[in-house]
Amino acid sequence: MRAHGMNLRRWSATAAMVGVVLYVLIDVVLQFLPPHYSPISDAESNLAVGPYGWVMNLNFLGRAVFCVAVVVALAGAAPTPAFGRKDPLLGTGLGLLLLGGASSAVLAFFPTDVSAEHTSTLQTSTLSGAIHLAVASFGFLTALAAILLLTIWLRIRRVLPRAAPWAIAFAALTLAGLLLVVAANAWLPGGVGLAERAALAGILGWTFSVSVGIRRLQ
Repeated sequence: MRAHGMNLRRWSATAAMVGVVLYVLIDVVLQFLPPHYSPISDAESNLAVGPYGWVMNLNFLGRAVFCVAVVVALAGAAPTPAFGRKDPLLGTGLGLLLLGGASSAVLAFFPTDVSAEHTSTLQTSTLSGAIHLAVASFGFLTALAAILLLTIWLRIRRVLPRAAPWAIAFAALTLAGLLLVVAANAWLPGGVGLAERAALAGILGWTFSVSVGIRRLQ
């Protein structure tokens, strides 16, 4: 039974790592395809609007899948039941991470609004765009909260001592990126896309580094 749990944990961590790599590769490829959105001024969600938008929608769904995978891996690495009263910090963090992943899946069904100037702002012109913005904002905030809580848990429990410094660094990058999104929207709309990608890099980097640490557990 214990061996089965270890295998599930390792396979889940591997799935999360592969999911992150595929997600990044697809994002990069889409940047070079029509309509050639800018990674600096255009939000990542704009990649889902255009002739290859369906690929980005699949990528959103993929992000939801690897979020579930890292949740399973972390739950398997916990010394106590993840959703029990003994470890509320872990249970809350994992629950929020699942909500963040679910938000990514919802984005696939509500296209964002793309301005004529291709300059991303926190404004919308359609119901679909408004839903997309609301869900994306909720997803980023819940992912940030999850990452902060789980990083604190990693430090307190000392479950992944080698991965913890990376987790802290990527958590800080996520927070900084989201603060930059708000600042750029107010003072430099042409940089919203870059700020958002910094936050996303923090989330993806955190997921990958923690998954690597879980795979190394004996």
